[in-house]
Amino acid sequence: MLRKLSPFLLFVLIAIQSCQEKIENINLSGNWSYKLDKNNVGLIEKWQNLKFKDTIQLPSALRDKGIGDNPTLTTEWTGSIYDSTWFFNPAMEKYRKKDSLKFPFWLTPNKHYVGAAWYQKEITIPENWKNKTIGLELERPHWQTQVWLGTVYGGSQNSLSTSHIFTFNQNVKPGKQLLTIRVDNAIRDLDVGINSHSISDHTQGNWNGIIGNMVLYPINEYKINQLKITPNLSDKAIQAKIILNKNTQENLKVSIKVNGLNHEHHIQPSTFNFEKETSEFSFKIPMGNDFKTWSEFNPNLYKIEVTIENENGIQDIKEDVFGMREFTIEAKHFKINGTQISLRGTTECSVFPLTGYPPTDEASWTRIYEICKSFGLNHMRFHSYCPPEAAFIAADKAGIYLQVEGPSWAKYSVSLGNGKPIDNYLMEETKRIIDAYGNHPSFCMMAYGNEPSGNYVPYLENWVSHFKAYDPQRVFTGASTGRSWAIIENSDFIVRSPPRGLEWKDKQPESFFDYRDKTENQNRPYVTFEMGQWCAYPNFDEIKKYTGSLKAKNFELFQEDLKDHHMADQAHDFLMASGKLQASCYKQEIEATLRTPNLAGFQLLSLNDFSGQGTALVGVIDAFWDEKGYISANEFKSFCNDVVPLVRLPKYTFYNNEILTAEVEVANFSGRKLKDTNSTWQLLDEKNTILQSGHLNSETIPIGKGNDLGTINVPLNFATEASKLTLKINVGNYTNQWHIWVYPNSLPEIEDSNIYIAKTLDAKTKQVLEQGGKVLLLAAGKVENGKDIIQYQTPVFWNTSWFKMRPPHTTGMLIKNEHLVFNDFPTDYYSDLQWWEIGNRQQIMNLENFPASFRPIIQPIDTWFLNRRLAMLFEAKVSTGKLMVCSINLNDIDATKPVSKQLYHSILNYLSSEKFNPTETVSLDVISELFEKKERAVWNSYVSENP
Repeated sequence: MLRKLSPFLLFVLIAIQSCQEKIENINLSGNWSYKLDKNNVGLIEKWQNLKFKDTIQLPSALRDKGIGDNPTLTTEWTGSIYDSTWFFNPAMEKYRKKDSLKFPFWLTPNKHYVGAAWYQKEITIPENWKNKTIGLELERPHWQTQVWLGTVYGGSQNSLSTSHIFTFNQNVKPGKQLLTIRVDNAIRDLDVGINSHSISDHTQGNWNGIIGNMVLYPINEYKINQLKITPNLSDKAIQAKIILNKNTQENLKVSIKVNGLNHEHHIQPSTFNFEKETSEFSFKIPMGNDFKTWSEFNPNLYKIEVTIENENGIQDIKEDVFGMREFTIEAKHFKINGTQISLRGTTECSVFPLTGYPPTDEASWTRIYEICKSFGLNHMRFHSYCPPEAAFIAADKAGIYLQVEGPSWAKYSVSLGNGKPIDNYLMEETKRIIDAYGNHPSFCMMAYGNEPSGNYVPYLENWVSHFKAYDPQRVFTGASTGRSWAIIENSDFIVRSPPRGLEWKDKQPESFFDYRDKTENQNRPYVTFEMGQWCAYPNFDEIKKYTGSLKAKNFELFQEDLKDHHMADQAHDFLMASGKLQASCYKQEIEATLRTPNLAGFQLLSLNDFSGQGTALVGVIDAFWDEKGYISANEFKSFCNDVVPLVRLPKYTFYNNEILTAEVEVANFSGRKLKDTNSTWQLLDEKNTILQSGHLNSETIPIGKGNDLGTINVPLNFATEASKLTLKINVGNYTNQWHIWVYPNSLPEIEDSNIYIAKTLDAKTKQVLEQGGKVLLLAAGKVENGKDIIQYQTPVFWNTSWFKMRPPHTTGMLIKNEHLVFNDFPTDYYSDLQWWEIGNRQQIMNLENFPASFRPIIQPIDTWFLNRRLAMLFEAKVSTGKLMVCSINLNDIDATKPVSKQLYHSILNYLSSEKFNPTETVSLDVISELFEKKERAVWNSYVSENP
């Protein structure tokens, strides 16, 4: 007879059951004791038998808790330095002092420790774990671990990419036990490369600790070690494979549940029998006719739950997420589920400025991917490291295609194919990555890592062949490389430069060019490697954001040095002006990629700033993924999106007797044909007034590049004065635009008899100034103080420290666009494309001896490592006269130089008027020093090795 339980007894039983459920897995987060093993003697002295006194909260890194040594001049960092100026330059001496140490190479950790550290925690093994195998998962330890549970040794692991999983056999007794973990972040026998983003101080730093899940759990007799899902779209099914921890001794029952994770689609549950004497079992699950696919356009996910049980009950349950997707290659293109796509990517180098290391929570990665998509991206490459599980989960949900890499940049301190430990390690590590994350639909592409050295070609050919056979769900390339590395011929695709860059050093900006000559000789998809790398000036307002264990001492140094050079008040203006030029370069380069017929995509380096390698401020957003203020996500997305209108223009500067001819096309990677787009064009003035407009081809636009929309022909004779115009193309809801400049073909004569135009600071020039006259000194070719500074229309590439002052040295120009000298010369405060003719490869003046308050009219922005006060145009009171000095070459003006002609006209018009009245006084001796031939200090890296 059944008897009803009293409410109190029912509550007790539920509470007991609840407690039993809670102790099935033991979360090890919380308070631990630790002991640093600086001399690496812990193993010899058997520290696993000791009890440690100092405490730390895990998960975390030692430096998060202020544990370790203060950085010093003699700290042995993990990473290369190619510019040792900081160590020897007298101006940097104050930053080399113990209490004010500030170096420019990367973010500075508050504490530094490399070596073994021992962590210990007393835990209670439940009674119902008796005679069970016990598992331990450590997510993201850094990086070589050994574990003991009581006196039982659990082994060692060294993965930089996947969780460290340990098992302890039935010898572990229930009750209180001491769990000891030794973590060693020193490079010993195994070296993956000191600049690898998995360990380098350039980005995440070579920290010591454990930052992810820490779980102890019981293991029944049978455990699912791996569940491998392979979708087959044409078969409308998935093929699943279960790998157990051991061969079966009996028949096991396998139960399968599959349901839509972010959509409503349910599959009928199914059961199978797992046969005896095997550890692997494969089965097929039909997904029905109405299954939903995963892609960037519709990231539909499924959840699978696999249960195995025997006569004693459930042995294990494993859940995973997958997507019905096939990432394939057809000729020179990538396809997702049969639809052609183009990769618009960024390179993630483990830049996380609060901690250094990558986050293990999904929310952090969700934010990053949302920002990527807001800027029009659909792809991310992980440079020489593999992210944690959370990055894959968030990418699955966002619809981002990931290229994962092994944790190695085997170039500087190690090489491939020479029999070193890294050779076997990377084979093992790649398998671990695929086994751990292979079901994630976002995980589409893989490379060994970045730019190798050694006998790498045969090694990587074997690596590619092996893993193409092991894992047909992904596509593989041997390595991501620059132009001087060999192509691994059996790669599925190529990630490589040189289909990137702008040739503005020698050629006028135009938008006819593309990169087809760099890609047409390949018969597989070609993805541009590390595109961009254009720098903007540091944003010193960012310093206050560094509230974690890494500090922006590099930014503080640059800021203080700028102040020492009397320009602290210009920092924000430098950021904005350089940022506008940087954004212009990205626009030009991305559009050229989208005009290149068989270029499969690009990977920026990168959308956000890079904190190391001398501080590489190449992002249009900062290291925190926040906008800097000079370009918004929507503005960037106008030229970087799934659909982008494009024009082919022969140039951006015109005379008003010319015809503006623009060939219009569109790149369509929206996943569908575009119908009824009502494509139009407009030509607008600076007040946004429509001057001309028209309709373009309205036929259906197929998927792909080079879709012709027609040609625009506009006579420009309506522009009677120098004008900045905007050409805008609208294709449905997609809009893109370009600035062009129109100048009068003929200009009125200027009465300049009251101006003395000189080419040298000779006696006549000095006499005119002493007599109170007006002088225009055209100093091009005569400058001595500043002639070592090289300026192109493009800004600094990566940074001048890492590449040892390779030109260009400037990051654009700050222009006093409201100055009256520009009354007849339309310009913004930054060097837009019309400035190529008068700014590219022109001489620059170094105003280091000028009064501290002096500000030029046109001011090139120097590399932040030197912060020299520069000029190309300035005015000053000299003696009783008025002087304008211009180092732009305005001596050789002809009909091919409309911009130079217009600027010269505007300068003369200003000087001939009563408005020419400089407010700052500069001595003639200071002016003369600009042109003196004498020995001056030159930059020296003090290092012979090159990156």
